[in-house]
Amino acid sequence: MVSGEEKWKRRETTRGLSGRRELAVLPVVNSFVQDMMTDLRYPMKDNTVPFWAVPIIGIIGPMIIITGIYFKKRNVYDFHHAILGLLFSVLITAVITDAIKDGVGRPRPDFFWRCFPDGVPAYDTFTTGVLCHGKASVIKEGHKSFPSGHTSWSFAGLGFLSWYLAGKIKVFDRRGHVAKLCIVILPLLLAALVAVSRVDDYWHHWQDVFTGGILGLVVSSFCYLQFFPMPSDENGLWPHEYARHILDPDQLENNAQPTSVDRPNFLPNSSFRSSNGLEMGNSSQALEFMEAGRRHQ
Repeated sequence: MVSGEEKWKRRETTRGLSGRRELAVLPVVNSFVQDMMTDLRYPMKDNTVPFWAVPIIGIIGPMIIITGIYFKKRNVYDFHHAILGLLFSVLITAVITDAIKDGVGRPRPDFFWRCFPDGVPAYDTFTTGVLCHGKASVIKEGHKSFPSGHTSWSFAGLGFLSWYLAGKIKVFDRRGHVAKLCIVILPLLLAALVAVSRVDDYWHHWQDVFTGGILGLVVSSFCYLQFFPMPSDENGLWPHEYARHILDPDQLENNAQPTSVDRPNFLPNSSFRSSNGLEMGNSSQALEFMEAGRRHQ
């Protein structure tokens, strides 16, 4: 009589007269997990912050604040780049987080109860590997502890919002307004509360939420600085494109093309920006000069 453990380990089926045999082996957890089972016995709990709430916290909430600032300032450049930077921050963070989750496969703190829902552990006699008999989808989800997706998403969206608010209220104007600093810290505090809830629910280890928070902050910082200057800059209130096209249009037009074809100080080793914004090198500049001269002949 075949034992239950052997049934879970492998199933052999004989097909046809040819004697062809198909072997279906259920996934066996690596033996190192058995040694860790004493540290993975935390109870399974529901999420304090459900998965559907994360996009609301990390995306919808910052969008509402950005939209409110747009209705007050009426700057379409600022609104466009803020929404674009926010979406880039969250989406890039989500892709990196999921890739690391699938690659690392670290067990969650409640992995024991995911693997053995009845509380009865089963181990292979020869390899001492863990033979899970829980639901496959629950076991698979139990291998996605590192890093914390809730935390990385929250810090990506709310971290970008902190950068954005720092530029709008000029928190680094060297006047020492503590209230401004508190406003900037509030989004980060909310993201930190989400991270703490993940540890409290036994869905993540502290290293998971720490790494997720750092990941979200780094990506949000890169995305913000891609579209906006540093909040401490003189023009830190508006995005780069607004400064180029609105605040200083004369300089942009002068840099776009030479003012005269026969300029006396037009050196061969100089460079300028063409009408499409591309920087022309020495050879391209000389060709443009020659073509312009032919057209005026």
